[in-house]
Amino acid sequence: MKTTSTSELVCIRDERIAWVIFNRPQVRNAMTWGMYDALERTCKELADDGDIDVVILRGSGGEAFVAGTDIKQFTGFDTAQDALDYEVRIERVIGALESLKQPTIALLEGFCVGGGAAIAMACDFRYATPDLRFGVPIARTLGNCVSMTNVARLVDLVGVARAKEVLMLAKMVKAEDARHIGLVTEVIDHERIEDEVREVAEALGGFAPLTLQASKEEIRRIQASRRPARGMDEDLIALCYTSQDFRGAVDAFINKTPHTWSGK
Repeated sequence: MKTTSTSELVCIRDERIAWVIFNRPQVRNAMTWGMYDALERTCKELADDGDIDVVILRGSGGEAFVAGTDIKQFTGFDTAQDALDYEVRIERVIGALESLKQPTIALLEGFCVGGGAAIAMACDFRYATPDLRFGVPIARTLGNCVSMTNVARLVDLVGVARAKEVLMLAKMVKAEDARHIGLVTEVIDHERIEDEVREVAEALGGFAPLTLQASKEEIRRIQASRRPARGMDEDLIALCYTSQDFRGAVDAFINKTPHTWSGK
């Protein structure tokens, strides 16, 4: 067993399985810029590691996979370019994960929100505990928006109507609903999920690796061919992230005070 890590993201190579663990349990594993960078580096390292058959991602602490991006980091956003750079950064990281040649599994416990939802959707399989709460509730929390590529990932998984429920009604999808609509593969009790996910990983490790790689890449190319061209959402990102509403909502979120939407 080999472990490489920062204090906030850990990668454990356990025989031919890599476990990538988001490690900020005190804030439900909310992502810092450093964690995003570490995830991108880890994906690049694993892509070249011929000794790894399967990659499993999970959060530490048992309460959350990832509860989004750490909101405090948005206080430094002053311009539209700050927002555009952020979305480009996120897409680069999610793209590195989505493009891994090895099968990827997201083990979801508790909250899987915002950036965490994007990470989970980029994985090939998602297994969840009964307390899963999956969503992108920014319509009632921050007033920003999601990149069109991540919207496309959501639409690919659950369809247009369900995607509107998640984004416009800010619906938090519970475990059994997530399984019913195909968002997660299976719902498993807390005490069994790690063992069962490991069994899935070991089964994948016994299949023809080139067939798995080709199948995954064919699906990825089909999805990529349907996605909007880069830059088509820049006006929407700038509209939301430079608004008075966004700045006020970030401040209210951090200080735990009410916020009233103005549409400005």
